[in-house]
Amino acid sequence: MGTHTLVMEARGLVKRYGQVTALDGADFELRAGEILAVIGDNGAGKSSLIKALSGATIPDEGEIKLDGKVIHFKSPADARREGIETVYQDLAVAPAMSISENLFLGREIIKTGFISKLLRIIDKRQMLEQSVARMNDLKVGIRSMTQAVETLSGGQRQCVAVSRAAAFAQHVVILDEPTAALGVKEGNMVLELIRRVRDKGLPVILISHNMPHVFEIADRIHVARLGKRACIVNPKTISMSDTVAVMTGAKRADELPADCLA
Repeated sequence: MGTHTLVMEARGLVKRYGQVTALDGADFELRAGEILAVIGDNGAGKSSLIKALSGATIPDEGEIKLDGKVIHFKSPADARREGIETVYQDLAVAPAMSISENLFLGREIIKTGFISKLLRIIDKRQMLEQSVARMNDLKVGIRSMTQAVETLSGGQRQCVAVSRAAAFAQHVVILDEPTAALGVKEGNMVLELIRRVRDKGLPVILISHNMPHVFEIADRIHVARLGKRACIVNPKTISMSDTVAVMTGAKRADELPADCLA
């Protein structure tokens, strides 16, 4: 590991659903300032791992650490309080609301003053100003923050969801299949944004089935298999076919050349 700072780590996570063991002693390590892709076949346990890290499920065994401190998430709200933001595949955006309203969904800025606080009067001007600043910061080229999200393309909507996560995350951004339903141009737009999120200092966990995207953007690749971490590979030194072979069980991690492991 050397001097790499671990932002988030998990050791020996176990999660059972009745007779099914979804996580079978899974380990996980996210370093500061990296994009870590998590890949795996269906049933490899990657969604259960992400649910545990984002507070959506509570593991039966094992521990999760954030900045070296053991944490116990009971809900996604707990994870958010610790600065972990997750963007799920089924985009939680409100189509009829404006972009700025979506960015602050559930965290609306309330006007100051006793009556405003009592009646929870939303400070739309403040939200609009902050939205413009945040989108400019991440170089998301959307003409107007007041337009309804339903007027945006799929890629732009995804950019709004990723920007919202980046705006509020203090620690980690988790992205679940962010380019799944997008065409080439839109997918690239989202990848570019993910890079900018990382370059601003937020480590990103990226769950994806899209191998070319994973190889294009990831600093390291976590391969999940049968509820465990099979290995972590370096996309610069391993081939895509070897990575898929380990993911499907056609190859064992110990059969890979040493320089492929990360």
